Amino acid sequence: MAYQPPKQGALAQIVDVVVLLAMTIGALYVPLYLGLAGATKTPRPIQNPTWEALGQNGAEQAQWAALGITDPAAANDVITARFDYTFSWAALVVMAVLVIGYFVLVVRLSDREYREVIEERFGRK
Repeated sequence: MAYQPPKQGALAQIVDVVVLLAMTIGALYVPLYLGLAGATKTPRPIQNPTWEALGQNGAEQAQWAALGITDPAAANDVITARFDYTFSWAALVVMAVLVIGYFVLVVRLSDREYREVIEERFGRK
């Protein structure tokens, strides 16, 4: 006789799909709402900029003109923007705790389910 796993009802399957969908959307959008996604660019504009002060040569000026920007002041914030490389130890510790906690949760739940399947299939020792 082949192993027959327990059947899951339609309502339970719908709940599983909704929970997984909510977790996926949450994992994608929560960092955006908390401001944790991506690196922040901080402009350091130059007062009364010229193309030369912004470090742009003739070819680069031509490309800016092709984009419709002929005034160096209009490109000032874009050219002078630099990534913010600040580091937060607290964020690192929180992330480490979450990742390790998730790993422990998965291992414990998998161990429990594995033991249940073995018990269903082969019975108790």
